[in-house]
Amino acid sequence: MTKNLQSNISTKAAQQIMFMGTGSDVGKSLIVAGLCRLFANKGINVAPFKSQNMSNNAAVANIFDLEAQNITKNMGEIGRAQWLQAKAAKIAPATNMNPILLKPENETGSQVIINGKKFKSLKARQYYQYKPEFLEVILKSYESLKNQHQMILVEGAGSPAETNLRKNDIANMGFAEQINIPVVLIGDIDRGGVIASIVGTYEVISQADRNRIKGFIINKFRGDISLFDDAIIEIENRTGWKNLGILPHFPDAHLLPAEDSVALEKPQKTPQKSTKNSKKHPKNTQKTRILALKMPHIANFDDLDPLSQHQNVELNLVNSGVLPEADLIIIPGSKSTIADLEYLYQQGWDIDIKSHVRRGGKLLGICGGFQMLGKIINDPNMLEGSSKSIKALGLLDIETEIAGDKSTNLVEFDNFSAYEIHLGETTGNDLKNPMITKPNKNFGAKSPSGNVMGSYLHGIFTNDDFREDFLNDLGANKTDQNYNQTIENALDNLSLHIEKHLNIKTINAMSKGQ
Repeated sequence: MTKNLQSNISTKAAQQIMFMGTGSDVGKSLIVAGLCRLFANKGINVAPFKSQNMSNNAAVANIFDLEAQNITKNMGEIGRAQWLQAKAAKIAPATNMNPILLKPENETGSQVIINGKKFKSLKARQYYQYKPEFLEVILKSYESLKNQHQMILVEGAGSPAETNLRKNDIANMGFAEQINIPVVLIGDIDRGGVIASIVGTYEVISQADRNRIKGFIINKFRGDISLFDDAIIEIENRTGWKNLGILPHFPDAHLLPAEDSVALEKPQKTPQKSTKNSKKHPKNTQKTRILALKMPHIANFDDLDPLSQHQNVELNLVNSGVLPEADLIIIPGSKSTIADLEYLYQQGWDIDIKSHVRRGGKLLGICGGFQMLGKIINDPNMLEGSSKSIKALGLLDIETEIAGDKSTNLVEFDNFSAYEIHLGETTGNDLKNPMITKPNKNFGAKSPSGNVMGSYLHGIFTNDDFREDFLNDLGANKTDQNYNQTIENALDNLSLHIEKHLNIKTINAMSKGQ
C-alpha cells in the first residue's frame, strides 16, 4: 500500500524541509513556529505539518475533507503546537496540518484522533499495527498542503534515533523517506550532552537516513557562543552535516503556548502556606492568588497562560500536598477525568477545596474540572477506564455521563471567543444558572452563592475584557494587557531571533532541494 501511495504523490514544486530533534522537548515546535512567521513575513505562503503528535494540549481547527480536498465548517482537534504554527504562518489552522493526534490516557495507551475526529483508544502495540493505514491519511493530508502552499515546514516527533521504531515509522525518517524531504536535526544544549546526542544519532541510524540529514542546529545556548567553536568542528567532522547555526535561549518562549505538559514539569513558584492568623489581603493591594491543580492527565493547560502572565496575579500549580489559601482554585481540563478525580481524592484535595469554598473562596472547573464539581460522573461503557461511576465533589447540582460523540466546537461571542473539546453530557439544576451566556445559548453552571462555577469552554481567559472583569471580581486591578497581541509580538520577536542566529539562506536553499 505504501508503495502505491508513494507513486501517487505529485511532483508539485512546493519547498519542503523537515526538522527533527535528538529527543523530545528540544525546541522543534518553537523553531518551526519562528520559521513560519519569518517566511510569512517575507511574503511566502508557508504552512506547518506534523504527521503524528502526542499531546493532551489540543486546539480546535477546521476539518479538511481529504476526499473532496477542501476545508469544511466542521471542527476537529489538532495539537496546540500546530495551531500556534498556523497562527505564526498567518493562516487558519486545519486538521490536515496534524492528521494524527495521540492523547495519552494512561502509561501504555492513547486516544487516537484521525483528521480531527476520535478514532479509538489504542495500546502502543495496537497502534503500531495500524500505522500502514494511518500513513495513507498522513500522505493525503501532506499532499493537500503542498497543493495549497508554497512552502511546508515539517516537524518530526521524538527522535529519529529510536531505531527500534524505524520500521513502519510515520513520524520521522519513515515519513521523510516517503516524501523525499531534506532533514535538519536539532539538539538541545541546555540539557547537556548535545555533542553526544547529535553524533550518537548519526551513529545509530542507517546510511540512507544519515544522507537525508543535511544540517544541524544547536538550540537553547547560554553564554559565550565562541566557546562552542571546537565542538561545531568536531560534530561536522564526525557527521558530515552542516552547522546551520547556534540559537541562543529565547527569553520570551514562556509567553507562547507549550505543546505538552513537559513544560509544567519545570520548577514552579512554591505557594506560601498561610497561618491561622493570616488575614485575607485587602482588595487591590496585593496580587490575586490563584492555585491550579496539576493532575496526572491535565489537558489544555494553556488555559492558564493568560493568568500566569497577568501582572496582578500570582498563579501557582500544585501537584501534591495541602492546598494553601488562595482567592481562586482552578481545576483544569483532564484527558482522564475519573482517574484524575481519584488522584484528587488521594491527595485529600477534596477536603481542602470544600474548606476553601466554605471560607468564601472561589472555585472554577474547566471541562473535566467542571465535571468533577458535580454530584456524580457516570461512565457506563467504561470509556475512561475500569470504573463505571465515581462520586464527584458535589459542589454543583449537576451530573455527567461519559457517552456519545466528542464535542469539538468553536464558540464565537460578540467580544469573546472560546472552544469546546469534551466527551460527555452534563445535566442538572445549576445549569439554569449559567457561568457564561450568549443569545439562545448558555454555557456551564454556577452555584446559588456564585462561588463555585464551571463550563466546558476553553480559552476564555484569552479574551481581554472577560479576563479583566473576572479577575477584578477577585480583587485584581484591571490592566491593559492584550493577550493576543502578546502572542503576536512574541512570534515576531522569535522570527527575528531565528533570522539573526540561523543560516536562513541555506535553510531556504535546502527546502528547494539545492
